[in-house]
Amino acid sequence: MNNFQIKNIVLVFVLILLTACSPKLSRTNKYSNSVAANVSPILNTILGRDTINIGTTGDFMPFSYKTDSSNNYLGIDIAMAKDLAKHLGVNLKFIETTWPTLMTDLMEGKFDVGMSGITITSAREKQALFSIPVYSSGKVAITRDENVSIYNSIESINRKEVKVIFNPGGTNESFARENFPKATLILNEDNITIFQKLIDKQADVMVTDAIETRIQEQIHKELEAVNLNKPFNSFDFGYLIQKDSVFKRVIDEWLLVKKQDSIVEKLLQQEIAKLE
Repeated sequence: MNNFQIKNIVLVFVLILLTACSPKLSRTNKYSNSVAANVSPILNTILGRDTINIGTTGDFMPFSYKTDSSNNYLGIDIAMAKDLAKHLGVNLKFIETTWPTLMTDLMEGKFDVGMSGITITSAREKQALFSIPVYSSGKVAITRDENVSIYNSIESINRKEVKVIFNPGGTNESFARENFPKATLILNEDNITIFQKLIDKQADVMVTDAIETRIQEQIHKELEAVNLNKPFNSFDFGYLIQKDSVFKRVIDEWLLVKKQDSIVEKLLQQEIAKLE
């Protein structure tokens, strides 16, 4: 064996030794040894299982929805969830939740973050934390085209002969019960079938988030949002987590960068473009 061969063997041995001794780069490298991971129970759990569990309803366009019977979620918050998982360097798993069970599922640890166009409310903030606002909206009526000039105020809807339909467990139900006590209230089993029931005249009007009416009036040409640019109120959507201020800061820092890049607005435009 000549000197050249010996040098090559030594070089290979050194490279193997350096590779074995050097820290392995993993997807969780950014947070795995961070102070945040050490003091945040939620982040520590996520990194430990190498997966973030995202709770979503799958019934609220354009934030979280399905186009078929499969478990393939689409929407703004689904895209944002994928980006969050990439940011944290972990895998992603969607956990289906419902509006009536949203808070219970969160508190029982069934998911780490709720991402489904969730309104920031004082009632929810008593139990949990929200990220900085993701998007702002307000409640708007949607009805059949011929009724747009009729149901254009709280007073015009709050009449016994008006059938107001809403889905259970969320802000649509609470808004209807608080503002339309004189109307005929119809509690529908889900959010998805409401719009066809409006078309079929099983109900007269629904009051929901303006961004949803904007999408649904494009899907259902028989329906129209009422005073889309003048909602009955205003509120923000946010991402829902248990009370872990350190994990909230991690979420907020990631989200702030996305908002500075107008990512949510761009995703909304993509959702609208799908319907054109």
